[in-house]
Amino acid sequence: MAQNTPRSAELAQLLETGPFHLALRSALTERGLALTRVQHKLAQRGVTIGVTSLSYWQQGARRPQRPESLRAVRALEEVLDLPAYSLHRLLVPEGGARPEADRPPARSYRSPVAPATALQRLFDELAAPADGGLHTLGHHERVRIGPGRQLLARESLRVVRAHRDGVDRYVALHRGEAGCDPSRVRVRAAENCRPGRVRGHAEAGVVAAELLFDTRLRAGDTHVFGYVFEDGSGGPSAEYLRGFGSAGGQYVLQVRFDEAAVPVRCTRFAQASAGAPRSGRQELALSGRHRAVHLVEQGVRPGILGIAWDWGQSRGQG
Repeated sequence: MAQNTPRSAELAQLLETGPFHLALRSALTERGLALTRVQHKLAQRGVTIGVTSLSYWQQGARRPQRPESLRAVRALEEVLDLPAYSLHRLLVPEGGARPEADRPPARSYRSPVAPATALQRLFDELAAPADGGLHTLGHHERVRIGPGRQLLARESLRVVRAHRDGVDRYVALHRGEAGCDPSRVRVRAAENCRPGRVRGHAEAGVVAAELLFDTRLRAGDTHVFGYVFEDGSGGPSAEYLRGFGSAGGQYVLQVRFDEAAVPVRCTRFAQASAGAPRSGRQELALSGRHRAVHLVEQGVRPGILGIAWDWGQSRGQG
């Protein structure tokens, strides 16, 4: 086995998606090194750090943030035979900018493409915690466009990992097209969850739904659950996009069109933020009888991914 290669799929995944403390804990377990031994190896590299600090780091009680602590993290990568910057990047994003807070992303389930004031009101009504407690490892989303070119439904299957103890719910968001009536949107649990409270913001066309798990997750636990938003109340749809507030795992988006409403062209795109220009455009070919297009992103970054489509001049043309 070559050095600097994670031996387990779990460690490789955690080094890709975080959070930092679970990645560090998994690496320590995989290498079979006691904290005192790690401390000794760091000292040999000129890095002085206490066992208590190392313990706090792997528990998630503290995060390295000072320059000397970040240098210690780089040395930890050598001690644990990890790829260079694999732990460091979970603390300092590419480009060197620090996260807004030295903790897991707050309300990581929030959407950067929905109105902030509307979201704040909905989350306040649901008494949602400041930190949702979950990191997304995988998200498969299927969108159905109806014969009137409207968004009929979207179905999500999510794979998540808890980064703190006691997580037993997830708040899912749906933003309809112009004219969406939140009172007509229905939320259905599909797998390993059940609907809780649902709140809507009529002016913004946004619905927030509480999805309750049948178990309380502990830090490091994974969970798979599915849910559906049934809409159809809004006007014609010309695109579907998903905002990501933090780095995550794999994202798959599939859009399927009714046989009476087939677009003439479909295009994948990306954006750094809601106001940024679109980039990474790629034309997508509609599959034959299924009338569907899709995109796959193996490791999402903060920003926006989506698919846009052009209806052309006449209804159902294509």
